Amino acid sequence: MRDTGRRGLSFYLLAAFFGLFVLFLYGPTVTITILSFQGPEGGLTFPMRGWSTHWFHNLFQQQAVGDFGGSFQRSLLLGLIVMALTVLIALTAGFAFRRRFRGSGALFYLTVASLIVPSVLVSLGIGLLFQILGLEPNWWSSALGAHLTWTLPFGLLIVFAIFNRFNPAYEEAARDLGATPWQTVWHVVLPIILPSIIGVALFGFTLSYDEFARTLMTAGSFNTLPLEIYGMTTNVTTPVLYALGTLTTIFSFLVIGLCLAGFIAVQRRRARRVASGV
Repeated sequence: MRDTGRRGLSFYLLAAFFGLFVLFLYGPTVTITILSFQGPEGGLTFPMRGWSTHWFHNLFQQQAVGDFGGSFQRSLLLGLIVMALTVLIALTAGFAFRRRFRGSGALFYLTVASLIVPSVLVSLGIGLLFQILGLEPNWWSSALGAHLTWTLPFGLLIVFAIFNRFNPAYEEAARDLGATPWQTVWHVVLPIILPSIIGVALFGFTLSYDEFARTLMTAGSFNTLPLEIYGMTTNVTTPVLYALGTLTTIFSFLVIGLCLAGFIAVQRRRARRVASGV
């Protein structure tokens, strides 16, 4: 009976701890979402002064400070470019590292080392390098390089984990049936690892989309969305900032949902092909 009581107490303690963790994790987001629906006379804090979508409409009007539309477009485009490059480089590197070559270990540790370097120092170093070379830092070149130092190590680690679990017997069977190396990759390897590649793409996009520290010294004169939001915190005194946060949160969940939908579609297609014996 004592053991049963102890297990029950442990369960409730762990459940309470997990509940506090979830509250700490999502509480600020819920608070911002609620405050974004303040009335026209509402402020930045509770209590609420009516309910309306006034600040969402105000968000798309001309603002005294801030460039919401331009910063969002820059963040979106930069995130898509980083996502594509992360998938391409990580996947090709994964194929290369399947065969040991001289210096592969040093190259791997050099790539992963960027994860332990403070992000602000990476941003500062890239910004200074561009200035020394006589180039102007901007969001599509220097910021792109800074973001890749953040997303590529994660992409590489995921791809390496994929290939460590990949059964080479599938490739051997394809070659025995007369497939060329390219056909083996395109028709055998990529369909098998496609769900994981979707995960790499999601990592690349989300890590770039909301990256602040590595963009701080590399974005130049045009802000990305995280920099724009940070700059607005000292100027905007209305819930329009919360409305922007709510919309960007919805957009982030939408991107995650699209990736999950793609993952589910791949899994169902694979199940249908297995059921049909293809």
